[in-house]
Amino acid sequence: MASEFVPRAAFPVLNNVSRSYFLGHHKAGLDKMKQMIQNVDLIIECRDYRVPLSSTNPMFEQSLAGRERLVVFTKRDLGKGNDGARVGGLLAEPIMKKWLEPSHVLFSDHKSPGTTKKIIEYTRKSARITDSLVGSRMLIVGMPNVGKSSLLNALRREGVGKGKAAITGGQPGITRKIGTTVKISEDPVIYLLDTPGVFIPYVPNLETMLKLALVGCVKDTVIPLTTLADYLLYRLNLHDPRIYAKYSPPTNDILELLTAMAKATGRLAKGGVPELEGTAMWLLGRYRAGEMGKFILDDVSKDAYENWKKAESEAEPSASALRREAKRERLRVSKAKYESKNSPSVE
Repeated sequence: MASEFVPRAAFPVLNNVSRSYFLGHHKAGLDKMKQMIQNVDLIIECRDYRVPLSSTNPMFEQSLAGRERLVVFTKRDLGKGNDGARVGGLLAEPIMKKWLEPSHVLFSDHKSPGTTKKIIEYTRKSARITDSLVGSRMLIVGMPNVGKSSLLNALRREGVGKGKAAITGGQPGITRKIGTTVKISEDPVIYLLDTPGVFIPYVPNLETMLKLALVGCVKDTVIPLTTLADYLLYRLNLHDPRIYAKYSPPTNDILELLTAMAKATGRLAKGGVPELEGTAMWLLGRYRAGEMGKFILDDVSKDAYENWKKAESEAEPSASALRREAKRERLRVSKAKYESKNSPSVE
């Protein structure tokens, strides 16, 4: 009789994983937001539903304080099953709302007009209170690739019946500077400003960095694809290893899973050798599309938010450590650009 599968209880600590993704346009964007704050009536802060804690950027609270804030948990459809998201048997959304009181909290699925309508109704209510003769101006902010531009387009479509105004994409960094105002409502008149995603200067917790990379807040060149796929396997096993049952029996070995997937999907090089990097990218893409399980990666419990903030603050490195990490990241990016520019072309 085969022994019962036991998933890994913890993911190994990896010292070679970058903990920084704070780029030049992130800082420039945040500085510009600070300058504009006096002319903004409402801040819409987006966080990814799958990582409601990890996609929190404390710099927004520090830099953009003094304005009404609406927190929108985006990509709700990717983090829940048909019966709603549950963590430890409890419904997650009432707990997430409680975390952020007195700020108002809404949940968004851009494919569902109902969730977009609720957000539009809230912005209109806020604008009527402001009662500006020139229209209300609002700012949409968030970490990279949490769905700000997609939400802006959905609000514009719902509010004024017009098409896409902001470019969207599957990788972070599509929006690199604050754009022009986009009208999302005629009565009352509301203008919304799209902004570049802003990462934090340093992520003290390794698992937080892996979660953000897994949901696409970090470019796939920052962390090795097989490492990220291994972290996904770790989380799939904790959730339900049957998710990948069509490719492999339960396993804690990412190379075993990627090899099985490569063979099943035809991702093979000359001689039938499995293309592990390509298969890892395919696996990550399936997860991000909601085709490899829908579940929340962060802890969702009554005290989770306060515990998370405390743990993050206690783990904050010194200013010198931040500078060293930022310098390493700049060098890594420069090296990657140089190698890409000078690599031989294939005719």
